[in-house]
Amino acid sequence: MAALVVGMAATAAGAGIGIRHLQKTGLTFETVSGLTILAGGLILLGYGATASWKSLHRWFRLVLVPVAVVVLQLIASAGVAVMYAVSPQTALGVGTPATEGLEYRDVTFTTGDGVELSAWLIPSRNGASVVLKHGAGSSRTATIRHAGVLARHGYGVLMMDARGHGRSGGLGMDIGWYGDEDTTAAVTFLSRQGDVVPTKIGVVGLSMGGEEAIGAAGVDPRIRAVVAEGATGRTAADNEDIRAEGHATTLEQGLDRLTYGLTDLLTRASPPASLRSSVVSSDADFLLIAAGTAEREALAAASMRSADPQRVRTWTVPRAAHVEGLATEPEEWERRVVGFLDSELQP
Repeated sequence: MAALVVGMAATAAGAGIGIRHLQKTGLTFETVSGLTILAGGLILLGYGATASWKSLHRWFRLVLVPVAVVVLQLIASAGVAVMYAVSPQTALGVGTPATEGLEYRDVTFTTGDGVELSAWLIPSRNGASVVLKHGAGSSRTATIRHAGVLARHGYGVLMMDARGHGRSGGLGMDIGWYGDEDTTAAVTFLSRQGDVVPTKIGVVGLSMGGEEAIGAAGVDPRIRAVVAEGATGRTAADNEDIRAEGHATTLEQGLDRLTYGLTDLLTRASPPASLRSSVVSSDADFLLIAAGTAEREALAAASMRSADPQRVRTWTVPRAAHVEGLATEPEEWERRVVGFLDSELQP
């Protein structure tokens, strides 16, 4: 029994650390350490399973089948929690706003809990500005083309690295639980710029960045408009909101609680409000963009729109993959996003 328990914990921890680091940073010390722990956990699981098999009589061995299914589910949930909470630092990618012919400067600003965040600032020409947020495992360089579209229409753009990503400090998370605090600090920074009218600030986010944008709007009334592309969820409540007809099995609900409960134990960040409740708490207007090939995105957008149809617009981009709206339909993306921002920030 001890071998099984230790093996489960080691397998989950090793998978969460080793596999995620391998995906994002290659063969580093952390990757090798995680994969070594994973191998040790699998060995212990194998030993424990073999011992259990030998200790039971023939027909009683059938009990091990459902037990094995439960064990695998628990390991998967715990491993996901580790991936969420123990995110490796992501390097800054290739390119700068100069790629789009834009003038910019390197800036830093500090969050309320003392973390220094790094960004590129493109000045505003129309008095309005937006915080531009990338997705998990990425950096601000993934948003260069989006920044180009916005800046060409006069918008100032603060292209920030989320904490633990790019050149920003702090410990990152892959589900953006620090997003409310980071985004609020970015809005404060923008509001102090001489070329920005403090009442004309919005947030544009992709994937995790979109979820952070929605969450931040629920706690920061200075955010007047939100464009979120590829946002699905970052809490158990979000998963419940987008399940068909709101139904889930007891096992699904239990595993969700386990995953996010363990995530909460593994990080100093507090679980944020659900995206739907953030929409309700906010006074901002929202444009939610979903990929045509990702059903969960459309379900999430529909759930949030049902919370307040007057303030939430949705657009599903046919044939688009996750956060590929601009790449798939560049003219329509520009028309819809800029038109929405103009209506909310330039009335």
